[in-house]
Amino acid sequence: MNLKTHPGILRYTAFTTDPAGGNPAGVVLDAAALDDATMLATAAEVGYSETAFVVAADHAARRFRLRFFSPLDEVAFCGHATVATAVALAERFGPGPLVFDTPVGEIALDTSAEPGGSVTATLTSVPTRSRPAVDEEVNASLAALHWSPEDLDPALPPHVAFGGNEHLVLTVATRERLAALDYDFDALAEVMRRHGWTTLQLVWRETEDLFHARDPFPIGGVVEDPATGAAAAAFGGYLRTLGALPPSGAFTIRQGEDLGRLSLLRVEASTTDPRVRVSGQAVAMTGASARTVGGAAERTEGAADDVRARRAQS
Repeated sequence: MNLKTHPGILRYTAFTTDPAGGNPAGVVLDAAALDDATMLATAAEVGYSETAFVVAADHAARRFRLRFFSPLDEVAFCGHATVATAVALAERFGPGPLVFDTPVGEIALDTSAEPGGSVTATLTSVPTRSRPAVDEEVNASLAALHWSPEDLDPALPPHVAFGGNEHLVLTVATRERLAALDYDFDALAEVMRRHGWTTLQLVWRETEDLFHARDPFPIGGVVEDPATGAAAAAFGGYLRTLGALPPSGAFTIRQGEDLGRLSLLRVEASTTDPRVRVSGQAVAMTGASARTVGGAAERTEGAADDVRARRAQS
């Protein structure tokens, strides 16, 4: 079976209405019969940063159990694949509330139809948290990024933030520093594995309610994510911890611009609730737009086989 063309695999790109923008995700709406090895193989062949698998469904209650796989391993939570799955379900069963049971807990979603037929999905994260990063974490990451401490914005210090997964947040002083991202893939992957981080969230603050982000994802076999919903939720918790939220609590993250795949993530956080809401649209991809993009499969050749071999030996 050629998994790439199998009709059970849907392809959506999230946090955009342009098939050439956003972050692509595979979506399998009926994965109840798939074992772990098949889900991992499917994600590796699809080649996007994550593929979501609906492994159980209660359509009457609009409740679904999801698992997420990168090309290299299972991921506890993935925001952009969650949005993509929610939009795919809303298109088939109508807009309204949804509940996803994920490895990190229950994720409540709202979906609504927009003029013109597109669907917006809003996820409410698990409770977020954030702590200052220690010197070893920061120094090792800066070395792998080929950055210096002087590149960072002292007003927004390094933190490890959680919004379903842990992410090291580094804010930079200039947009030029963010644009010139050329990191050591293997070295950064090793730092991230050592600390259990899913991505690095590299951010530049343009205004109090507009941020630009880039998210390397080498431990998933992906050079960079064009949009990262879980990291956006974590960043909302980070700003709340620092007391740096805008007065409304709402802000926008622009991500993927430097990859040519602009994504818009709208985030709402509160000083009184550790959960964060992340909203975006998603659109189905067909034809050329569904090909692997954004470096998603650049470093995965043979790597998924290595992961499966290690699992077989354990």
